[in-house]
Amino acid sequence: MKIQANPSGTRSIEIEETHLETIEKYQLFRDLIDSNGYVDEQVLDKLKLNARALLEGQAGLDKDLLDLCLDVIYHPNMKAFGLQQLVLLYINWKNKSEEDIE
Repeated sequence: MKIQANPSGTRSIEIEETHLETIEKYQLFRDLIDSNGYVDEQVLDKLKLNARALLEGQAGLDKDLLDLCLDVIYHPNMKAFGLQQLVLLYINWKNKSEEDIE
């Protein structure tokens, strides 16, 4: 899967299902976005800090978390727009997973 990383569509980031599973495993989007629902650079910085804290702890031994950080969260093209697209992709993936279970 690919997400668009900028509004003009000239940059994208490749997302694998293991990335989405890792986001779910560590609940990286939980309480990430404020009540206004707006994804900006501060939200991206918060995600990066949360991921860094996990990497410094026991979760740092998890190869999937490290791959998520290297491939997606700390990707050079990742900006607030890309994070918003990632959140939308995650929501759609999560909804589809729940539908498949039912």
